[in-house]
Amino acid sequence: MLLTLLYVPGDRPDRFAKAVAAGADAVILDLEDAVVAGRKAYAREAVAEFLADPQPLPVQVRVNELTGPDVAADLAAVAGRPGLAGLRLPKVESPATVAAVAARVDTPLHPLVESAVGLESAYAVAAAHPAVASLGLGEADLRSDLGVADDDGLLWARGRIVVAARAAGLPPPAMSVYADVTDLDGLAASCAAGRRLGFLGRAAIHPRQLPVIAAAFRPADREVDRARELLAALADAQTRDSGTVVLPDGRFADRAMVAAARRVVDLAARYAA
Repeated sequence: MLLTLLYVPGDRPDRFAKAVAAGADAVILDLEDAVVAGRKAYAREAVAEFLADPQPLPVQVRVNELTGPDVAADLAAVAGRPGLAGLRLPKVESPATVAAVAARVDTPLHPLVESAVGLESAYAVAAAHPAVASLGLGEADLRSDLGVADDDGLLWARGRIVVAARAAGLPPPAMSVYADVTDLDGLAASCAAGRRLGFLGRAAIHPRQLPVIAAAFRPADREVDRARELLAALADAQTRDSGTVVLPDGRFADRAMVAAARRVVDLAARYAA
């Protein structure tokens, strides 16, 4: 469960170590959109050199478009590196492209859906291969493809990604980046909306966004208390061979609520450590 992921341009090796120390749960070194064509080779070499050593937290690499001219060199440069924790695959539109990457590298894969075609194939992409560890949404490209200008136009797409990920047995997805690094109130509101849809966590493009994202997705004390109360009540109900229970605050609870409650308690324990 990674609540915060920090993107870093692959051609800025001076920022790599700083990003790892910035407080994110994971770092994503970007070889795709953040790097112009003339610096792709330099970025690839810089990322490969950094990943030659194990890192204290997960470091993923976003490779170039799977149907483009650069991805083969990207995979050859980073595959098998001790510091590599996974690959983010941009603009995925079919399960076949994911399976093709899985056949070439042995690392967790994180496909990103960024088009209408990709949305139509979201579940198939999520279930394409056992190496798929998460499903994500690339909202900038999707906005352009759909012709929408605000979050309302992405509501169905966001919900589809959440459902596709969970239907494939993957963890709840993390949200796409929030482009305005100065609008922290807007970021918080957007995270809250995403959490209500079922997202868990978000990618950032600047360290100042990390505390806002963590606060938005980290369970509040009251939420943790209610989850613990639910788990204790259901455990008691099971000892009495009862399938349901009414909590002291009047909530009706059953075993179907256990997974969500456990996730809340597990997240709280993780961030209290």
